[in-house]
Amino acid sequence: MIKRINITVKEKLSNFFDWIKGAELIELQSCNTHEDPIRPELNLKFRTSYGRKIFGVKYKKEICAIMCFGYTNDIPKTVEEFDLMTRDAYLQSALRDQKIGKIAIAYTVWSKKKGGGKLIVKEVFKKIRKSNHLNRLITLSPLTEMARNFHLRNGAFELQVNKETQNFEYKV
Repeated sequence: MIKRINITVKEKLSNFFDWIKGAELIELQSCNTHEDPIRPELNLKFRTSYGRKIFGVKYKKEICAIMCFGYTNDIPKTVEEFDLMTRDAYLQSALRDQKIGKIAIAYTVWSKKKGGGKLIVKEVFKKIRKSNHLNRLITLSPLTEMARNFHLRNGAFELQVNKETQNFEYKV
């Protein structure tokens, strides 16, 4: 009886995460900013201006997780600094080689499906590792225990704690 229950539980868990195997990372042109539990106040124009990107993990026709980030040459401590630093890196790239910044700053991530947050961090990490100009993946996270635990659990280390935010770094 117990053996049968264990097999059933294992099968259900396996089926629960099957979607992850078929998911793919895609660049999005838009997202519903009101779904963002971290920074819903940042509109679509902010998320797509000055080289900033929105990526999603797609399974079948459904977007299961979203991550927004931008490129800088330094580590921001606030959203305002992030805005200025991404603008600066974007404008500098226009004068040089079109490669924007050396650091990818993830400023929001959310999941609509269990396992999606971890998966999108992993997939964006792989994408950054393949780039020839990005050498760091750093977060601009809210000062919450949930954010801290999420990033530490997913392989980041705490870089610094600021007045309004905290930064974690994923080794590239």
